[in-house]
Amino acid sequence: MKSSCGTRFAFLVLFLFAVQSVCVYAGTGSFHKDVKIHWGDGRGKIHDNEGKLLSLSLDKSSGSGFQSNDEFLYGKAEVQMKLVPGNSAGTVTTFYLKSPGTTWDEIDFEFLGNISGHPYTLHTNVYTKGSGDKEQQFHLWFDPTREFHTYCITWNPERIIFTVDNVPIREFKNSESIGIPFPKIQPMRLYASLWEAEHWATRGGLEKTDWSKAPFTAFYRNYNVEGCVWANGKSSCPANSPWYSQKLDQRGMNRVTWAQRNYMVYNYCTDKKRFPKAQSVAVYAGSFHKDVQIHWGDGRGKVRDRDGKLLSLSLDKSSGSGFQSYQEYLYGKAEVQMKLVPGNSAGTVTTFYLKSPGSTWDEIDFEFLGNISGHPYTLHTNVYTRGSGDKEQQFHLWFDPTKNFHTYCITWNPQRIIFTVDGISIREFKNSESVGVPFPKSQPMRLYASLWEAEHWATRGGLEKTDWSKAPFTAFYRNYNVEGCVWANGKSSCPRNAPWFTQKVDPEGEKKMKWAQSKYMVYNYCTDKRRFPKGVPAVCT
Repeated sequence: MKSSCGTRFAFLVLFLFAVQSVCVYAGTGSFHKDVKIHWGDGRGKIHDNEGKLLSLSLDKSSGSGFQSNDEFLYGKAEVQMKLVPGNSAGTVTTFYLKSPGTTWDEIDFEFLGNISGHPYTLHTNVYTKGSGDKEQQFHLWFDPTREFHTYCITWNPERIIFTVDNVPIREFKNSESIGIPFPKIQPMRLYASLWEAEHWATRGGLEKTDWSKAPFTAFYRNYNVEGCVWANGKSSCPANSPWYSQKLDQRGMNRVTWAQRNYMVYNYCTDKKRFPKAQSVAVYAGSFHKDVQIHWGDGRGKVRDRDGKLLSLSLDKSSGSGFQSYQEYLYGKAEVQMKLVPGNSAGTVTTFYLKSPGSTWDEIDFEFLGNISGHPYTLHTNVYTRGSGDKEQQFHLWFDPTKNFHTYCITWNPQRIIFTVDGISIREFKNSESVGVPFPKSQPMRLYASLWEAEHWATRGGLEKTDWSKAPFTAFYRNYNVEGCVWANGKSSCPRNAPWFTQKVDPEGEKKMKWAQSKYMVYNYCTDKRRFPKGVPAVCT
């Protein structure tokens, strides 16, 4: 095939032992019966009578490969592989599905060799009607040349799942509803090959193949395909095949996130240079599956849909729950739609906020303080810099936040912080360092959300207590999105020409903000003379 294209270890051991199989090895295939070594002039060899072990070799004259005898329209294909050891630069070892013709479909595992002591790159891609450009690449969490490891492709009408040693590393969903083609009409054969691609495979072609190390040899064993066999113009599927409707559960999604956070080295979805016009779309498509971690609550936080658009947090007498973003940001625009706890929510606090770690933290808060039935929530806003807050403004909203979803947004740039509700700016906290007021500008923050109990202060200063007979209390979050300057390796990387980075409140926005504050503000620290008898804080003037 020619292509277009210490602590962690301990955690990993525990993680892998906890894994339940997504692509369980069936082990019924035979290289003798199921495949044909279709090129290589003897460089491909089956090594045993049962057809369980096959090798492919590459020298300067030729590589080698095999193909399945059957074609499939959907299926689950897996094999165990042990890759070329030592200096494998310029070599490509593959396991993939492909249809014939110039407008082919294809689903790829490609292992790009490297010089000794440097890791292989696992290259994955999906082609539909001859168009690919959907590459995700990984460095593996093991040496794939020392032992056999299991690689699996699950392809059904709804998704394609790439799995390594039972850990799903990538899910490519059927997104035809938004105009993205999906391979669903062209039957494909299973192929494997070992070939030379020194012009691009290793460091973009900088590292060439060392032919003094030839022949290069990779091993395949325990090949198996369960699929809808294509014959006479139609496919025949095994009855009640689990893979045909397989999807990733929450645990599977967490594994994908783990693999991509720790081992992904390239993702076409984040390649701004390659796709400058698509960047805003990629950034906007937030997903609770991919973008956040439910980091406390023992199962009380749940992602409710396969696309990761809806999440719930619950609170009972034992615990609340919460999530945090994987990324840290130094400036950004964070928004979400929320539907709050209905009925008697006294003593509960539902939040959406940015916060840095440490004892001198920065923080930007939306906190929704519950109330007894028939009384309004209090929306509490605050800004902390270096551990100091005391800049509270509170509002009663102009709608019931428990009946429908409403949009809450924090815009944080070097000049100001803007709090917005359903597109209406309710508060602007300006950078007033010129008059000695600290402003959060040097500490990267994560996005957090939580539902927790604070009956000692949240409702009427603690006079109204939580009615636990109404538990569990549940709040919903949907359409989460953060556009921001991602913090990594001690510096931030900002989207080019992001409007929010220079955003301010325009005259029309000022009118709406005055309306919100005059009609719905119930507390303003700037007017609290009892609290500040010597004069209001400098920022208020």
